[in-house]
Amino acid sequence: MKDISKKIQPLQDRVLILELADTKEKKTSSGIIIPVTVNEEKNGKRGEIVAAGPGRIEEGKKIPLTVNVGDKVMFQWGDKVSVDGEEYYLVRESEILAIIK
Repeated sequence: MKDISKKIQPLQDRVLILELADTKEKKTSSGIIIPVTVNEEKNGKRGEIVAAGPGRIEEGKKIPLTVNVGDKVMFQWGDKVSVDGEEYYLVRESEILAIIK
């Protein structure tokens, strides 16, 4: 993976996420194939944090992020941005649902 943080640096409590592709189609016991696109928006997206802002400021104090570059996370939405032909999501930390262990 390219070092994207040299091209785009999120501000405050925003992170840049590269969506992880779930390339496996699912097959039911009766043989029906369920394409990957069926579950795209239902349970949230999964991705890896590739760049992160320094944190937000509250009452004059810096509150650092609880997620780090390299963390795999589940998130619901974000602004789609394209850098060098690759699509990313720019997401506030509060929109991240969970860190995937």
